[in-house]
Amino acid sequence: MKEIISSMAGTVLNVMVEAGDEVTAGQEVCMLESMKMEIPVESQDAGKVVDIKVNIGDFVNEGDVLVVLE
Repeated sequence: MKEIISSMAGTVLNVMVEAGDEVTAGQEVCMLESMKMEIPVESQDAGKVVDIKVNIGDFVNEGDVLVVLE
């Protein structure tokens, strides 16, 4: 399993993937908002989405798991 983690604290604005989706390295999977800035979160690896750990509106901290890939 590979985990996509948040690089900073912020609020989840959008989740661009669903369970079962195939993602490629560099693909945006979430959009966070921090200090009025939108920060895209990209997958570091290719894989299949097996779990999404956040919902739109959730507050996340740096290091929190956002998406799990297989």
